[in-house]
Amino acid sequence: MQKIHFFLFTIFLLFLTSRTATAADSSLSGAKVYIVYTEKPEGQEPEAYAIKTLSSVLGSEDAAKEALIYIYKYAANGFSAKLTPDQASQLSKMPGVLQVYPSRTLQLDPSPPGNMLV
Repeated sequence: MQKIHFFLFTIFLLFLTSRTATAADSSLSGAKVYIVYTEKPEGQEPEAYAIKTLSSVLGSEDAAKEALIYIYKYAANGFSAKLTPDQASQLSKMPGVLQVYPSRTLQLDPSPPGNMLV
């Protein structure tokens, strides 16, 4: 009898933890990495500027820090962050944001151009 109670209790706990994890991740459902190009932040560090910009869309500094992936500050100004399409759209309309693009991974074709077999 104790084994059945233990088994049912374990199933109940698994159910609860899966429901909690699903609720916590609901704000990130459909989220993917976006590259955000911005104007050069004047008088602010690039990371502080990125967090401030993301906070206005995500609602808090903690959410912005969690979503932030990388800061671009040498060849271009901006950052990459994990966002939903709706958040990316909101961000693209903000002052100082130039462009927002979904990140893509490209693969090189390992075959040589043309027929190089001799």
